[in-house]
Amino acid sequence: MAARLARLRKEGNEIIVVVSAMGDTTDDLLALASEITDNPHRRELDMLLTAGERISMALLSMALNALDCPAISFTGSQSGIITDSGHGHAKIKDVRPVRIREELNGGRVVIVAGFQGVSPEKEVTTLGRGGSDTSAVALAVAFKAAECAIYTDVDGVMTADPRIVPGARRLDRLDFDTMLEFSSRGAGVINFRAVELARAYRMPLAILNSLRSAPGTRIDGEIGMEKKGIAGVTANDRVVGIQIEGLKIETGGMSPFVGWLSGLGLDISGLHQYTDSSGQAGFSFTVNERPGHPAGLSKLEEEVKTRGGRLARDESLGAVSVVGYGVIDPLAVAARCLEVLAGVGIAPRSFLSGTLSMTFVVPRAEVARAVKTLHDTLVA
Repeated sequence: MAARLARLRKEGNEIIVVVSAMGDTTDDLLALASEITDNPHRRELDMLLTAGERISMALLSMALNALDCPAISFTGSQSGIITDSGHGHAKIKDVRPVRIREELNGGRVVIVAGFQGVSPEKEVTTLGRGGSDTSAVALAVAFKAAECAIYTDVDGVMTADPRIVPGARRLDRLDFDTMLEFSSRGAGVINFRAVELARAYRMPLAILNSLRSAPGTRIDGEIGMEKKGIAGVTANDRVVGIQIEGLKIETGGMSPFVGWLSGLGLDISGLHQYTDSSGQAGFSFTVNERPGHPAGLSKLEEEVKTRGGRLARDESLGAVSVVGYGVIDPLAVAARCLEVLAGVGIAPRSFLSGTLSMTFVVPRAEVARAVKTLHDTLVA
């Protein structure tokens, strides 16, 4: 990758590179934190986790300088990425890339540590898993780049995970809305917040293979709402089902509880609230597993107990989603998918309609089989 960047710079391009942590570095750092405590202090966890990207940025800068390509590395705060104060899931509020512009004017390649920024209180913050993609798009927008290229270890966006579906194919082009559904429903090729930001500012994206030259997938513009067809099938084999019962309803309804729930940093889908005949409230939803979610669930359990309720977990679930403009007629799609799954003996626990997706919660052990069956039957 360093050699490729050096060639691009020699051709006269101004280059900003946003890096993420190498390999399993973030997971290793989280494991170290878990050896100390099951509930690490959020500020200190951010201080720890940002080390992974700082290692990457410094090493890449060294590699470029060794190739006689002038380069300099910056942390998120040095790059002027301003966030809110939400440790672990901060949102970018502004980009003030003064130092980056100075170094670009001086002919250097600028390497930026992704996934991180600085709050108004001058505290280091992280953007959550996949945050380096969001950092890259934010900088591309700030510099009015022609496009933002996301380099990964696959050839682009595929119609399904090729490890599950060997016949999955690369998609040449997607619109922002369809890519947003892919990302939010389990396709790990790019973070969904990065796609949201790109869509808001109409920043074209290119998903490319960092290991070899390949056409990749271009993401831009819009596709007419009458375009039919299922673009692909995504999977998430780490879902926790949550059932809450017996909550005492306060004056003002459940707004205070739901507001508190939103601040836990959990990736929640399919939230359903109901009131039983005795006037007590209940909720059901799923949580997508990711690092840090056990602490959020522990806080949720404590709060439910405080409110006199009961919480039950089901950790044997996964989710499978069909994505594309063919989902505009949700009931017809749901009926067809349920028919296809029933044909191979899979009975979803529930299903949820999104804007351009239909998600089925299935037993975790059946996720791969459900993906392959739906893909082979429905994807054009």
